[in-house]
Parts: sequence; structure tokens; C-alpha cells
Amino acid sequence: MMSETAPAPRLLSQAYAAITIGMCSLIGFVAFEAMAVTTVMPTVARDLDGADLYALSFAAPLASGVIGMVAAGLWSDRRGPVAPLVWSMVLFSLGLLICGTAPTMEVLVGGRLVQGLGGGALTVGLYVLVGLVFPARLQPAIFASFAAAWVLPALFGPALAAFVADAVGWRWVFLGAVAFVAAAALLVAPSLRGRRTDTGGSQSGFAPLAWATVGAGAAMALELLGSARGVTGLGALVALVLVVLALRKLLPVGSLVGRAGLPAVIATRGLMSAGFFCVEAYIVYVLQEQWGLSPARAGIALSVVGVVWAAASQAQARLGERVSHVRAMEIGSALVLAGVLSLALTVWLDGPALLAGTTYVLAGAGMGFGYPRTSVAMLDASTDADRGFNSAALSIADSLGAALALSISGVVFAVAERQDANPFLAVFVFAITLGLVGVVTSRRTAPA
Repeated sequence: MMSETAPAPRLLSQAYAAITIGMCSLIGFVAFEAMAVTTVMPTVARDLDGADLYALSFAAPLASGVIGMVAAGLWSDRRGPVAPLVWSMVLFSLGLLICGTAPTMEVLVGGRLVQGLGGGALTVGLYVLVGLVFPARLQPAIFASFAAAWVLPALFGPALAAFVADAVGWRWVFLGAVAFVAAAALLVAPSLRGRRTDTGGSQSGFAPLAWATVGAGAAMALELLGSARGVTGLGALVALVLVVLALRKLLPVGSLVGRAGLPAVIATRGLMSAGFFCVEAYIVYVLQEQWGLSPARAGIALSVVGVVWAAASQAQARLGERVSHVRAMEIGSALVLAGVLSLALTVWLDGPALLAGTTYVLAGAGMGFGYPRTSVAMLDASTDADRGFNSAALSIADSLGAALALSISGVVFAVAERQDANPFLAVFVFAITLGLVGVVTSRRTAPA
């Protein structure tokens, strides 16, 4: 009789409160760092005379994050998530310290690489830990909490980052985040004690890690080589070929050509991320350069898009089966394209800054509406035999696709500057191309 009246477990019950708060805090601090860095990076690039490495500073953590994801996944399968999670926090904090003390833009990019390794591994470690700590009935709630943990950083992160940069310097945007990560780690630590270290999981080889390393390195090399003058730029073609080869090994067959069904779902996820994050990396930059906005005012666009993304995500969840997965991905891809296209037109016609920010928010609504359905559609198309591979492939397409797009955008930006063209407009036109392909691919996501 006692079992019938026992209260159902809750995320904030005594057994789970500390680790729930700690895990959500970690996600929140990662989100804050992402929003804050986007806000201050134009200032960083000017201060360190590193405008030519601006795109790479965003591509680097995305690319190295893929290596971190694959490595943490292999490590967790063999020994459990505790060690990968601990080392991910160490690497993430070390990357922040390197960035905060960087004397040059090259060193800062190196710090972003280390930070990306930790961030990618951190995500995988947290997800595996959820499966070990929380009962099945609480797992949807903790994942929803992870998503909600992005809202407050989106609201206050850009403004706080601008204030800190103006008051004590941009370096403290990086250095200050280290203390928060340490505090969250202390909350997680008690729940890690006594966790088993051998899961008896897969003993797969290290080929995925090797291909992830090749793909990440080639994606970053593409930007460096492609931005160079003369014969050196031809090396970018070799780098692009290596990225394609890596993606062929890491994604389901047919993903690179948008084959109907699951491959098109994977491709749609990658294309949505690629187009959107090209815009995100440059929105604060263009608002400062073309319209003369301060970092704080330009960062408002990031705050609003975070809230709109979350609201659109909730809207598609409430609609449920009334909107099919295919239809949701089509609407999301179309909104991303409409937002990027409108932004490009605003930059071209030198329209008002408010309109530029609004169009970026429209793209965020597209991500919120279509992005979650790519995960659900992937799971629906998977079996017990390939669910892990397909889940990893979705994350790899997300991160490596965005990293590749950002690297190419850096090449486009450099070439446009040398031709005395508007470099921001050139980048947004490239993002429009990605958006167009994404819209076409989203229409092929129905099960084959």
C-alpha cells in the first residue's frame, strides 16, 4: 500500500535536486558563454587585430566539438560518463582561461579549439549521465530543462557581456565564466561519486574518432587556405575534399545528396544550422559596422532570437501531430531562408537597423520550429541497431556543417573585402544559398 501512495519522483526532490541544478547550470553557463562571445567577438577582433580570423574563432569550437563528442562517446561506452564529464569541464575551463589571457588572435583561436573539445564532450557526458541517474519517467523533464536553461542566458547574456566588456574589458567575459563552471561542477560532483566506471558498452574501434579529427581539421584549414592569396588558396579545395570524405564516413549513406528519408533529415539539420549560424556569427558585427550600434544594443538581437527560438519550439511541441515532422521541417527551413534573405536585402539597401535585427529573429523562429523535429524524425526512422549511430550523425551534421559553413563564410568575407565589395552582404548571400538547398532538402524528409 505504501508504494501506491508514495509521491512520484521529481527533478527537485531530495534525490535529484543537486544534480538537476548542477547539470542545468552547466548547460546555462555554456549557453551564456556562446551568447556572450558572439556579442564581444567584434571587439575582440579589433583589439587583437584579428579580423582575418573572425570566422575561424566561431568555426574552431564547432569543429573541435565534433572530436570531443566522438571521443566522449567512445570513452563513455567503455568506462562510463564520469571521467569524460570531468575532463570535459577541465578542458572547457582551460579553453576559457586561454581565451581570456590571449595576447593574439591566433592564441585566442587556439583557446577556442580547447574550449570546443570540452564543450562537445560535455554535452555527450551529460546526456549519458541522464540515462544513469534519472528514471525513465523523469528523462523527458530533464531534457526539457536543458532546453529551458538557454532562455535566461539568451535574455541577459548579451547585455551582461557588453557591460563587463565596457567596465573591465572583454577578457573578463571569458575569465568570469570559469568560476561559474566550477560552481556548477561542485553541484554535479556528489552524484558522480560511486558511479560505475565500466558500462560494458560497445568496444568499437577508433575509426570514427580519426574521421572526426580529419573532418574538423580540414574544415578549419579550408578557411585559412581559402582566405590566402595566390596558389595557397588552392589547398582549400583539398581541405574541402577531406571534409566531404569525413562526412561520408560519419553520416548515413546518401546524407550528402539529401536522399529521401533519414539521409534528408540529417542533411536538413546540417543545412539549417549552417545557414543560421553564418548569420549569427555576423549579426552583431554588421550591426556595429554598418549601423554604428554599441555592443549592448547590437546584442539585443541575440536576446530576442533566443526567446523567439524557445517560443517557436514550444509552439511546434504543442501542435504535436497536427503538424507532421516533414511539414514542420519545411516551415522551419522556409523561415530560416526568409530571415536570411530579408537580412541580405536590408544590408544591401541600407535599411534601418531595427529591420535587420527583426529579420534575424525570423530566422530564429524557423530554427525553433523545425530544428526539434529533425531529432524526432531521426528517432522515428531509427532502430535499436542504428539509433546510436544516427543520433551521433545528427549532432555531427549540426556541428561540422556549421563549422564548414563558417569557414567558407570567412573565405567569402576575405575575397569580398579584396574586391571592395560589401563583405557582410557576400556572407549573407552565401547563407541564402544554404537556405535554398535546405528548403529543397526538407521536402524529401518523408520516410522513403
